[in-house]
Amino acid sequence: MPIGFRNINEVWASIFTQTLKRLGLTCAVICPGSRSTPLTVAFALSQPDIEVIPILDERSAAFFALGRAKATGLPVAIVCTSGTAGVNFYSAVVEANYSRVPLLLLTADRPAELRNCHSGQTIDQLKLFANYPNWQAELAIPSLTPEMLAYLRQTTIYAYEQTLYPVSGPVHLNIPFRDPLPPISDKNDFNKENLKSLQSNFSSEEFFAAVTHKCQQTFIHSSFSIPQKWLETKRGIIIAGVAQPQQPSKYCRAIAQLAKNFKFPVLAEGLSPVRNHALLNPYIISTYDLILRSRNLATELHPEVVIQIGEMPTSKILRQWLNDNNPLRWIIESSNHNIDALHGRVVHLRINIEDLVWGVEKQGGKLGAQKDDYLQMWLSTENRVRKNIDKTLAPKQELFEGKAAWLLSQVLPPETPLFISNSMPVRDVEFFWKPNNLGIKPFFNRGANGIDGTLSTALGIAHHQQSSVMLTGDLALLHDTNGFLTRNKFIGHLTIVLINNNGGGIFEMLPISEFEPPFEELFATPQNIDFEQLCKTYGVEYKLMTNWEDLQNNLNPLPSKGIRVLEIRTNRKADAKWRKDNLRKIMN
Repeated sequence: MPIGFRNINEVWASIFTQTLKRLGLTCAVICPGSRSTPLTVAFALSQPDIEVIPILDERSAAFFALGRAKATGLPVAIVCTSGTAGVNFYSAVVEANYSRVPLLLLTADRPAELRNCHSGQTIDQLKLFANYPNWQAELAIPSLTPEMLAYLRQTTIYAYEQTLYPVSGPVHLNIPFRDPLPPISDKNDFNKENLKSLQSNFSSEEFFAAVTHKCQQTFIHSSFSIPQKWLETKRGIIIAGVAQPQQPSKYCRAIAQLAKNFKFPVLAEGLSPVRNHALLNPYIISTYDLILRSRNLATELHPEVVIQIGEMPTSKILRQWLNDNNPLRWIIESSNHNIDALHGRVVHLRINIEDLVWGVEKQGGKLGAQKDDYLQMWLSTENRVRKNIDKTLAPKQELFEGKAAWLLSQVLPPETPLFISNSMPVRDVEFFWKPNNLGIKPFFNRGANGIDGTLSTALGIAHHQQSSVMLTGDLALLHDTNGFLTRNKFIGHLTIVLINNNGGGIFEMLPISEFEPPFEELFATPQNIDFEQLCKTYGVEYKLMTNWEDLQNNLNPLPSKGIRVLEIRTNRKADAKWRKDNLRKIMN
């Protein structure tokens, strides 16, 4: 992409995007607007090196970018105009911070002289996202001096790096522009002369010589020493928590190796890839939430040592059990975040599990005390409860929403990317997702746990990927229907398994459900939407699933392109009653 020299803004925006391209940026999401014109044009001219995706709704655009960054592990840029446009990025910025996803937020702005004077489409955009970005700055007004162009280049490099190191997350650059905004010739004679001089003396090869595509830094902890407690205890467990590793197979192998070395059972969250690589690990416990509902078993199985890998699982039962026992706990997670909401007796080892296992292996062989009795107690209980779940759900013909998660775990094509929406879907996955060896890749927004942006995130993940699936409730989908506006630019396929129980099913599980009014109107909030008509509005394929065989036949094989909604209509109150009546019974 050549540098444009028609006006100062074009030079500035060209250098900015050229620097990002050389650093390795491959995707930019563009929201329409006037003040961002120099950036939009520069990114448009950077194609095909940088894929440019226009999305109308800024909130949807930000979550789509979040999904792309989750899928690739690389920063995605997102551009908007001045004013309230950037405010719509906020919820995605929060999610990117908490889930440690690299986003580069580029908000165009008016220059200082047009602020604080009621100039149109102007708000205070400095520190727009409070403390959620890894780093934030306002770029200087575009200038043609060699010193200022060098400043632009180096600041851009730093901003890109800060999306990745030392911890991935969002970075915000506020970028003011004076007129003229489109790439038209500058009418100012002084500027014309400077532009002509700069163009004749500018060498891209020399200017960008030090801008290189840097690979992710790797930190090898060769000095890692195995805690003595791991070696001594006969009652240790590994918790494989919420995680979205870029190399799931390698990640699961590392956890399996650690479990084999110490003979620790692995309590595997449904949102971890561990349940989808079951042949690697004979010590997987997938039914821990149900097991720990038994007071006797919860007491018998209390651990002395807990190795927690990644974020704590969703299960409140598990959290309460750990709280009650307060075992010594080591958290294996490489970020600088505090991820211990229990405030227990915790040592935070800020290291990747793969590096930690490398350190353990370096110290040699099978380690630790014999702990077969404790391990076998976990494994035999898992085997019994898992059989009870399968016996209960397999013959169930009614459209119970929990069976959808159970079925998906067995019928999806291998390595399918699966986005799991918040509220009841994540909990049904934790309760019912069956260990398998399909290599299914779970994705989710469990940083801030909101329902906003779920469809757009799923589309961002599915874009250019293998045919993908989304499991969601009706309210989460309705909260982000503008995500369907991306359909014309979406490349690939997304099947949306829609659990329509006409309201917030998760609230049926809470004590407030006993209070009517105001429960139905103000908590369950039924919307009574005809999803077939909604899909027609956006040009999205729609099918109503009337039985489990229909669903299974529509999930494998998956189409190769387009967006499709498979609606399963369930009874919210009946499903909630089933859970209350049966989750404990499954233990028997």
